Amino acid sequence: MSNHLHLDIAGGIARLRIDRAEKRNAFDQAMWARFPDLVRAAMAAPEVRMLIVESAAAGVFCAGADIGEFARSTADKGWRTANQAAIRDSFVTLTRAPKPTLAVVDGDCIGGGCGIALACDLRIASPRARFGITPAKLGLIYPLHDTRLLVDVVGPAQARRMLYTGVLLDAAEAMRIGLVQILADDLVASVTDYAASILAASPYSQRMTKAIVARIIEGETDDNASSSAQFDEAFRGDDFREGVAAFIAKRKPKFGA
Repeated sequence: MSNHLHLDIAGGIARLRIDRAEKRNAFDQAMWARFPDLVRAAMAAPEVRMLIVESAAAGVFCAGADIGEFARSTADKGWRTANQAAIRDSFVTLTRAPKPTLAVVDGDCIGGGCGIALACDLRIASPRARFGITPAKLGLIYPLHDTRLLVDVVGPAQARRMLYTGVLLDAAEAMRIGLVQILADDLVASVTDYAASILAASPYSQRMTKAIVARIIEGETDDNASSSAQFDEAFRGDDFREGVAAFIAKRKPKFGA
């Protein structure tokens, strides 16, 4: 079990912290294997409203895979198979997490680190953040699932630009192409404000909206019996009753988890 990943839960927020600053938070196999379990643990906690993925130390997010371990181990087909499975499980589990997720990027966000950020719903970055996906510099290719995450966020042309060259984008450029949603000089304040807005809104609405967006990304273009039933069911839910009562009383709603 890796001791470079920590999950802390407080005030409705789960924080998954990467703690390997001496290696620029590069992920070794043990970290990839543990990461999806921590995401699932955060999602399973009833009190958790959102998950934040961040570095335990300032100035770096994640440099991607541990290239030293890669160089030592890739000749072993069994290791390659296990490594690919663990990385895929990490990205798929984070992408499909049912509650809102946020990547907080301060410093380099490269390779698999950029994949982690892309698997989150949103990305908040500091001006010193840099983003890149660099398999072209190693003679490798990026998996289809992970390439799809990039294409969904920045579009095919910008995805090609990044993947063909392995270029590193500064925070302003990442913001311009849609890779970053919020660029903040004060990351702590920005994350605090965003988290407060998540906690103030309906968790039911957030979960259902995230599921609808996922269905649209997968190619659905219109409502069917399932989505229509979900829309109708919301009118009978606790969050709807609380939201209406708060509106009428001119007070802030108090939603549960």
